[in-house]
Amino acid sequence: MTAVASRFWESVVPTTTRRGHFWVPGERVVGDDGAIRAKGPMFVAWEAPAEETDRPPVVLVHGGGGQGTDWLGTPDGRPGWAAGYVTAGYPTFVVDRPGHGRSPAHPDVVGTLGPQFDYGTGQALFFPDRPDHTRWPLDPDDEAATDRWIAPLGALPVDLAESQRMDADRLAALLDLLGPAVVVTHSAGGPSGWLLADRRPALVRALVAIEPIGPAFATFPGIGTLDWGLTAAPLTYDPPRASAADARAADPATLRVPALVDLPVALVTGGASMFADFADDVAAWLAVGGAAVERVHLPDHGVTGNGHALTYETNSEETLAVVLRWIDARAAAAREA
Repeated sequence: MTAVASRFWESVVPTTTRRGHFWVPGERVVGDDGAIRAKGPMFVAWEAPAEETDRPPVVLVHGGGGQGTDWLGTPDGRPGWAAGYVTAGYPTFVVDRPGHGRSPAHPDVVGTLGPQFDYGTGQALFFPDRPDHTRWPLDPDDEAATDRWIAPLGALPVDLAESQRMDADRLAALLDLLGPAVVVTHSAGGPSGWLLADRRPALVRALVAIEPIGPAFATFPGIGTLDWGLTAAPLTYDPPRASAADARAADPATLRVPALVDLPVALVTGGASMFADFADDVAAWLAVGGAAVERVHLPDHGVTGNGHALTYETNSEETLAVVLRWIDARAAAAREA
């Protein structure tokens, strides 16, 4: 009998926490066959410290093609950001956006899906060949490791606006259960954060946007167009805009979003990421909208070499520490208010 060389659990530090999972239901829809089905439910996994703390819940929203496991661990086997939030005292909720991960994605119900995530796109986005990107956790020439990394990446719904609507509606229902929370988004999950704030302004305590897509009204190949500014789904402006075309035609300086006014927003970017190239434009749009936005560019905090996947690169503890300091300061201010 061959001995097992190593067991996954042997190198993991035991923890004592409370954890569980549940579902946020979607709408009931009637198919052509007359059967009633659930559209776009959202899976939620949660973990909280064993003892109660005064920290608000943190909700982690993954990016396009990903799933909640993006936050649970790194490709090289280290604990992910979710564990870091729990260790810091924050009850942490990790979602699978509708149509992703454990959230069902039948095209007749959720909508037509685009192509399966491919290796070329993964390399260009996550480990491009550039000398300043030094934190990717895998050897790009290790095909087996790359296979394991890309395994959870799936297809995106073709209808970006409908996908974002489902995200925001389910996240709003989640905050209705949790109360005020800090929301952390990544990449193509960013628009879901802006839309969530639009739906539940009183329940979003702060927003951390990690490498969000943009700039306003941009088209992202393979994803879609941000027809309403930083979202594909309708966003509430003051004065109101009747359509996406009206929003696009408006003077950008007039695109105020009441739900964003004074909302603390951290816009986080890595020093070796293409997303940093347009992050200032995203921050400017949010500032016009009314948000209290801060650019958190990691090199400005002494953290270098990071790309788009800064949440699980080799220095992920350092990248998380920067974000935790920002959240801790806002949480403390809220307790004192």
